[in-house]
Amino acid sequence: MYAVIATGGKQYKVAEGDIIRVEKLGVEEGESVTFDQVLAVSDDNGLKVGGDVASANVTATVLRNAKAKKVIVYKYKRKTGYHKKNGHRQQYTQVKIEKINA
Repeated sequence: MYAVIATGGKQYKVAEGDIIRVEKLGVEEGESVTFDQVLAVSDDNGLKVGGDVASANVTATVLRNAKAKKVIVYKYKRKTGYHKKNGHRQQYTQVKIEKINA
């Protein structure tokens, strides 16, 4: 059984027991979080979408809040002496999918 959920402007295909990284949620480690935006659920009876999954949700536990590896942004214009170096570390939340309620 798997589900497709939407969070942080992205879509994730998840199954029970999966560990995924999503955009930062602002939930403390060890707490439970529920994803209500379920787009599709697949089970023994087939794939359900739309109104069939309107009441479905996915429950997960927050494992940790952290930052990803640094991405270097380097801007350069030739012949003018212009160059600028900048870095960015995206924050994320790592969650473990506990239950898919369909």
